[in-house]
Amino acid sequence: MLPLGQPLTGLSPYQCASAFAVNPALFPAGRRVDMRRFSPWHRSQSHWLDDYARFSVIKALNNGAQWTDWPIALRDRDPATLAAFDREHGDALRDVMHAQFRAAVFWRELRMEAAQRGVKLFGDMPIFVAHDSADVWAKRDLFLLDAAGQPTVVAGVPPDYFSETGQRWGNPHYNWAAMQADSFAWWRARLAAHFDWFDWVRIDHFRGLAAAWTVPANEPTAIHGQWVPSPGADLLRAVADEMGDLPLVAEDLGVITPDVTALRHQFGLPGMAVLQFAFDAHADNPHKPENVMPDTVYYTGTHDNDTALGWLRALPDAVRQHVRWQLGVGEADAASDEQLVDAMIRTVLHSRAALAVLPLQDVLHLGTEARMNTPGTDNGNWSWRFSWADLPENLAPRLLQQFQQSDRCGPPDPS
Repeated sequence: MLPLGQPLTGLSPYQCASAFAVNPALFPAGRRVDMRRFSPWHRSQSHWLDDYARFSVIKALNNGAQWTDWPIALRDRDPATLAAFDREHGDALRDVMHAQFRAAVFWRELRMEAAQRGVKLFGDMPIFVAHDSADVWAKRDLFLLDAAGQPTVVAGVPPDYFSETGQRWGNPHYNWAAMQADSFAWWRARLAAHFDWFDWVRIDHFRGLAAAWTVPANEPTAIHGQWVPSPGADLLRAVADEMGDLPLVAEDLGVITPDVTALRHQFGLPGMAVLQFAFDAHADNPHKPENVMPDTVYYTGTHDNDTALGWLRALPDAVRQHVRWQLGVGEADAASDEQLVDAMIRTVLHSRAALAVLPLQDVLHLGTEARMNTPGTDNGNWSWRFSWADLPENLAPRLLQQFQQSDRCGPPDPS
């Protein structure tokens, strides 16, 4: 599932107000919760919760302004000013904290019920955090910022399949030297929080732990950047030393160099493959079904791709014929677009990948109107929703039959 954080602008779950807080709007309101359990929970979460509550309330009182535009005493976290703020706005701060507590209680109960039903929860974690977030405001020393709190360099990716000018995400880069000085305490806490929420966690843009595309903050696009090495091995070793086996999946799409693959293999992490990327003339393409290894999570498409049906319909005729041939659907079969989507689903399910992921849009044969995100664009993303009425009555038995035919009815384990 996509990250559960509180989006800042544009609804993107990859640009959130906190690396720890979740979006209360995702959870049922009005549920009764034993608030006597709040105090011990608060003590265990105070390393992020107090500052997140302050960040949220200050931001609301300043009409949503970014923290770098707040009054300087609040921007720079003057201790006396923060203490006075806490006294004056205690009720509002508690409201924010209580909302996080209710969400945590709900999720704990949901995860317990999922476990009882043999269901594992697979969540996503952005590698970077938003500049306008509680984390960056509260821990400026962990990020590459100037004296006014503005990033000196920002994250992104170079020109690729999705964009000719690359993607300038705008996230600040980490001050890895400062993070190494305390054995990556912030990262260890962040991953521990995600392991509390999920059985497996996908690190989005895993390659950034080997080297990250670093763009001067004054550049309008991501073209003029450079790869800067990251201490990913030291970070993962510190986490593994504390927590043991790492239930992580590496999102290793895009420009993948040997050091990224070596880092993934060093810690025994599964990687990713996407069937939509498989249909080219390169025999060594890692997305081709015959090249997918067991230590892989195989997707028909991701939230950044068009839906399988929308993708097929946009292909030139010659490419469509090639896809049809690669999927083993002959011209004589006169397969419909929906049947080609089903052939893609079968291909992923029958692959050697330990885990197959089917976006609901593909299972329901939905077109481009149901696309979740178009990378490099700011409008119209992250808004697709489904209702239970959209699910046909035969969906569950149809999926069960497909899983049985592909021998995927047992508990998957991508590790």
